[in-house]
Amino acid sequence: MDALSADQRTLRADARRNRERIMSAGRELFAREGPQVQMDEIAAHAAVGIGTVYRHFPTKEALLTAMVRERFREFTEIARLAEEIPDPRQALQSVILRSGEAVEGDAGFQLAMMGSNELEWEGIEEEKAGLSEIVSRIIARAAEAGAIRPDFCFDDFSMMMCGVTSTMYYQPGNANWRRHVELILGGVCT
Repeated sequence: MDALSADQRTLRADARRNRERIMSAGRELFAREGPQVQMDEIAAHAAVGIGTVYRHFPTKEALLTAMVRERFREFTEIARLAEEIPDPRQALQSVILRSGEAVEGDAGFQLAMMGSNELEWEGIEEEKAGLSEIVSRIIARAAEAGAIRPDFCFDDFSMMMCGVTSTMYYQPGNANWRRHVELILGGVCT
């Protein structure tokens, strides 16, 4: 019984490592080749069989969705940390800047967000709701303190971040996204 349990744990660990390698290969190849990258190229880059890729991700859109889901979880953690910042304006600025920094080199995520109508959002809604809850509290606190426009809301935050990721995508390796954020904050902060 113990040997079986150890084998099952090994398989699960192998499967987890394969999934991570596939996602890493997907990020790199989407960044380099865009949406036309093929699943067999991702499999080869991840050094796994095509069957392994399809067991984890039945479609390219499913892979993109998983990559976006992982980022949204990261954004939620960034927001949790930002919420602990005592100054309301700095808390909002932190969540925006740190989220931008998290995806600065991830053209696969940037591409996915620009083609977000192709994502299987059912798998991401839970993560998006968690992020929305925390960021909405940060925004409300900043609005109550008079640090931002009173009409700024989570939908505005989402739209702003999508704009920032498109700046990153179309101007890779350029820090213009930071200028983009600076200009937006200039219009949002009071």
